Amino acid sequence: MIRDAIGVRPLAFSLMLALAACQAPRTASPPIDPSAHAPPFATVPYEGFSRDSAIAVALAEWRAFGQPVDDDPPDTRPIPPPDQKPERMPGLWQRVGIYWWLGINAGEIEDAWTGKHDEHGMIFPANEDANFAWSAAFISFVMRMAGAAGRFPYAIAHSTYINIAREMSLGQTSNWAITALPPETGVPAPGDLICMGRSSAHSLTFADLPAGHFPGHCDIVVQADPGMLSVLGGNVDDAVTMKHVPITADGHLATPDGTIVDTRYPWAVVIRVLYDR
Repeated sequence: MIRDAIGVRPLAFSLMLALAACQAPRTASPPIDPSAHAPPFATVPYEGFSRDSAIAVALAEWRAFGQPVDDDPPDTRPIPPPDQKPERMPGLWQRVGIYWWLGINAGEIEDAWTGKHDEHGMIFPANEDANFAWSAAFISFVMRMAGAAGRFPYAIAHSTYINIAREMSLGQTSNWAITALPPETGVPAPGDLICMGRSSAHSLTFADLPAGHFPGHCDIVVQADPGMLSVLGGNVDDAVTMKHVPITADGHLATPDGTIVDTRYPWAVVIRVLYDR
């Protein structure tokens, strides 16, 4: 009898502790640091926010994808079979996953995506890849790795930083390392972004900005030559791809009356990136 009673007491005491724990007030989880995934060299940053670094990072990713170039009119190339899409190839779907993990702020659902996996690690159908478009994640990755730290609005949609750049130029916000210029007056320099609306926002102009959320695309300028820009964009032909963009003799995307020189793409804005050097 005594032995049985002694055996019950620890169990009863354990149950009391468990009940007390259930009734204790819960504390809120600490907020996630948006830069939690970024390495120290990018968050401190070791060498400041560098134009040369941004260009070099973008070019390195282009080389990893095999240095594709596409100067054809948009939507004229046949869509490759699912097993031939670069973003789904071994070694490259992981690179796209790095763009999501490092480019997007920590704690977002998208930071678990890859070039062919959703946030649960499940492979999504190749014909649904538009729902996992990574072009903005690529630009965000380049800016973070170049040392922008908290001065660039990392986002899954280009419209986020296009709008913020325009708000910077209007004096409606501050402390961001980007500002917006019209295509007829802004001269894109290597390291800057050139952007446009696409799909339903194809007719977007600089005067429309800021414009809330809209489908868009930005490329980073990696070289400026007389009459021509070389630019790199992510998720172009399912890869990091170069295209060449014609400009005026004095370096603008548009003539003084606003006519875009490039007849293939409706460039709407130049985003001047305010690098430290």
